[in-house]
Amino acid sequence: MSFAPEWLALREKADAEARAVDLLDPLREALLNRTPLVVRDLGCGTGSMGRWLAGRLAGRQHWVLHDLDPRLLELAGASMTREGVTVQTREGDLTALRGDDFAGTSLVTASALLDLFTAEEVDGLAEACAGIPVLFTLSVAGRVELEPADPLDVVFQDAFNAHQRRVVDGRRLLGPDAVTAAVAAFERVGSEVVTRPSPWRLGPDQAALTAEWLRGWVGAAVEQEPGLAAEAPEYLRRRLDGVTAVVHHTDLLALPRAA
Repeated sequence: MSFAPEWLALREKADAEARAVDLLDPLREALLNRTPLVVRDLGCGTGSMGRWLAGRLAGRQHWVLHDLDPRLLELAGASMTREGVTVQTREGDLTALRGDDFAGTSLVTASALLDLFTAEEVDGLAEACAGIPVLFTLSVAGRVELEPADPLDVVFQDAFNAHQRRVVDGRRLLGPDAVTAAVAAFERVGSEVVTRPSPWRLGPDQAALTAEWLRGWVGAAVEQEPGLAAEAPEYLRRRLDGVTAVVHHTDLLALPRAA
């Protein structure tokens, strides 16, 4: 699954403000004396995770950017220009990565990725990353708070969550169940796992993002439940009229017990 660069650019500021920075201290402690750091960014998009995290980690770093979309990889590779940081890109299916692909890796990271995996793929990812620190941010939590409230909010939320759990090409996506599955998977391979909330808080200063997110949220709900199509235009009109939103996500840090 690929995303438009314009959408990724629109959400980058909200993503950066939402990530749980209190997970960084234990991560940095786990990475002490590893130099240069070799960081693999899965589903890198245009490189926003690298732009956020590289400056928060010490020492020389080599980032390996993974994505299925060559257009995004080109943008990401060009944007990671920071002293002490080198970059290479890898195009391919993230679900096909195995333990050998992570040889020599200091840290595996990703943003807004886990909910696009199946339970089996999360298990495989945890096994492939066994013994390596992992930081996955901004996984969909399945909860949205809109203010002022509307009677149809829960209806559209439930339909959207069902869409997140849909079957795509024979794969049942985890959607809002991804973090629960990932916690269990990483604990099974011997990691200590900590999660933290990382909500988007969308107000008047994020009007463009709020509008684009709402259109996508309602559109996915209608795709899942076509019976909502009649109510969707008027509902969307009401919600676009000055609504504020808290869109809940979860960050996950998994550290090998030896770390």
